[in-house]
Amino acid sequence: MKLNQLLWAAALISVSFACSDSGEEKPLGKYNNGILIMNEGNFGTNDGEVYHLNPSSEALLPNIFETENMRPFAGLLEDMVFEADRLYLVANTGKVEIVNPGDFKSIGAVSAELDQPRSLAVNGNKLFISDYGPYDASYATPDSYVAVVNGLDGGVVTKKIAVSNKPEDLFSHGNYILVAGSEENKIEIIDATQEAVIKTLDLEASPKQFHAEDGILWIYAVKANEVIFYTVNLSSMTLGTSYTVPVANATKSIAFDGDDEMFVLTSSGWPDYNDTVVSIDIEGSKATVTELMTGSGFYGIGYDDDLDQIYVANAKGFQGNGTVTVLSETGTVIRSFDVGRGPSGFLVY
Repeated sequence: MKLNQLLWAAALISVSFACSDSGEEKPLGKYNNGILIMNEGNFGTNDGEVYHLNPSSEALLPNIFETENMRPFAGLLEDMVFEADRLYLVANTGKVEIVNPGDFKSIGAVSAELDQPRSLAVNGNKLFISDYGPYDASYATPDSYVAVVNGLDGGVVTKKIAVSNKPEDLFSHGNYILVAGSEENKIEIIDATQEAVIKTLDLEASPKQFHAEDGILWIYAVKANEVIFYTVNLSSMTLGTSYTVPVANATKSIAFDGDDEMFVLTSSGWPDYNDTVVSIDIEGSKATVTELMTGSGFYGIGYDDDLDQIYVANAKGFQGNGTVTVLSETGTVIRSFDVGRGPSGFLVY
């Protein structure tokens, strides 16, 4: 099938991170080509870091944040967002580090008034940061919010906009920020000028990621035994068509191949953690799901559109460092290599 008529072609950055329609340009500098590997780090030691991979030469540079800034990242790395000629490193331990994507030198930070940030979007001269908020006595997050920072190089939080529990991905369009409310199955729409929620869209599944292509915004959402792809009419901020695909135990991790497939990680969860990599191909109203790889400990996925290769991160139960396995589109293992603690995502330039 050709997803150009149904789903999407590749974005400039084909990864499972926050995205926007702002028309990013590739950064220039030491790290301008290749793949950034996000290593979340271990809870308690907060040793999140970024590795840089040259997929052609297979040269791997570890700990590039610490190398370029002469200090450790010192956080659990949740997301990497390339926006406005900056790379935002979102740590769910309560901060955002901002670096030049070409040389990884620090530009600024948001280092206070955050609890458990998840992702980030840029709108005008403002940063919008999704945050679970603090845990209550029952480890629930009833005070989730989107934080607002005036200034693309960071600074102080000027407002916290209350949203539904556990906001994840964000998408910026025009004067609006769309919020994926994962726990309550909602898309909340924030007016970036008013800094307030002005509309809510109810879904039948938990939204995890946004993806935009050819003027269409797609939402990737999951249920226990299926995934749903929704379209959004950006002119009216209403839901359009939806496509349901039978995939059990899908996680939030998804990557797009830029032509006609997407790749999803599934996991049975505790205690067995029976994990798979599946490809999804949708043609008309029919979906084909193919199992490409099975294992345990899968924690992130990405896609290199130049080499047509899938990258699968394995956290190895956070018992030491993790690994990355490179697959062909048919699931053939090309190679594996060691990376940092808790690898969880990829940013492909």
